[in-house]
Amino acid sequence: MRIGVLTSGGDAPGMNATIRAVVRAGIASGDRVFGIYDGYRGLIEGKIEEFTRKDVSEILSKGGTILGTARLPEFKYEQVRALAIKQLQKNDIEALVCIGGDGTYTGALRLHEMGIKTIGIPGTIDNDIASTDFTIGFSTALTTACEAIDKLRDTSSSHQRCSIIEVMGRHCEDLALYSGICCGAEYIITNNSGLDKEKLLSSLKNDRLAGRRHAIVVISENITDVYQLAKEVEVYSGYECRATILGYIQRGGTPTPEDRLLAARLGKYSIDLLHEGITGVAVGIVENKLHYTPIEEALTMVNEPNEELHKLVQKIS
Repeated sequence: MRIGVLTSGGDAPGMNATIRAVVRAGIASGDRVFGIYDGYRGLIEGKIEEFTRKDVSEILSKGGTILGTARLPEFKYEQVRALAIKQLQKNDIEALVCIGGDGTYTGALRLHEMGIKTIGIPGTIDNDIASTDFTIGFSTALTTACEAIDKLRDTSSSHQRCSIIEVMGRHCEDLALYSGICCGAEYIITNNSGLDKEKLLSSLKNDRLAGRRHAIVVISENITDVYQLAKEVEVYSGYECRATILGYIQRGGTPTPEDRLLAARLGKYSIDLLHEGITGVAVGIVENKLHYTPIEEALTMVNEPNEELHKLVQKIS
């Protein structure tokens, strides 16, 4: 087969490892694999190059994506997607492996509906693809967040401060929940738990009166203005308070072994499915087993609150 591979949407550590796995598994299966630069935008512009095994050597440990990525809102229009299909036909590319999040999946689904064989691989630090237990990039982003929170705890303890730390996650709570538990945060605020400001302020004030030297509050992005919240905490609780937004630092860095292994498994699995004639699906891992879901279904699935971890927080925070 002649197979194209692209990365789209936000970059995530482990995308390069996924590209490598797709290329090498494809070549080992007798396929020719073509890298498509700059996502769907590069596809309609014809930025397509055949890859050899050597082209993907020494990228396993690199963050980001050697193919580049770009957002293309216009891809929702059929006439724009028709340009992409023309480029695929021009290069005799029979199938497309798309690495990214829900936006990438939507593009892959629309192409599939227009007759293109597509496979979606979950590459996003948010872990917000419900059809898989873990997405490529989540482990690395979690590690980065934990390292930052641990360092902020050191200075918070030294200065008897409260630190409010905003992590990424958009509509998914996993980065905040996992990093908060791993770093022993006193308070974890997510989209699912919600922000009860009155309760938080009262609890922090009581902590301060009880002689606690510091406090760590981990919060998901887009819940509140953390800088304003820090001012309110300082006025009300007696703690000196600082807010830190970790931001895009969570997207970069060398992928963890977990992300590299997941990338290898899902990359090869995608090639296997194409050879079995199974397309229009998103691959993933469920209970540590390879799994696929129709892309249309994957896009409608909702990330449910992790009740076990929420109960754990209540017991040990």
